[in-house]
Amino acid sequence: MAPAAVEIVLVRTAEQMAAAYAIRRRVFIEEQKIDPELERDHYDLSALHVLALENGRTVGCGRVVLTAAGAKIGRMAVLAEKRGGGIGRMVLDALVEIARRNGARLAYLHAQVPVEGFYLKSGFHGAGEVFEEAGIPHRRMDLPL
Repeated sequence: MAPAAVEIVLVRTAEQMAAAYAIRRRVFIEEQKIDPELERDHYDLSALHVLALENGRTVGCGRVVLTAAGAKIGRMAVLAEKRGGGIGRMVLDALVEIARRNGARLAYLHAQVPVEGFYLKSGFHGAGEVFEEAGIPHRRMDLPL
């Protein structure tokens, strides 16, 4: 269960988007050593992004890209010192709800293999073989909505 002081908000301003990018930079580029050229992509412009705020401080983020194939959830990140407290689950739940509200019949994502269990606990299931993305093993996971 996440602390009551955490809220999930839809990104609506350039300042909020910059906060999401800052979390992604810390987690994906600095911590996981992902190439900065791969971390941002053209989907950032059309995606719906959320922030996890703890007492007003940004501690996590994620996005959902709505397509004809379904809602692709991605770029989920929580600061290392805040992991394990339910914040990631709150971000995921918010993104799935956004997908549902927008009429998606399927939510899917590319899970880093070491954290597949996190997504399994939310009802996602593996949908294919392990593949490499940004130098990290991933597996597609699906959740019918």
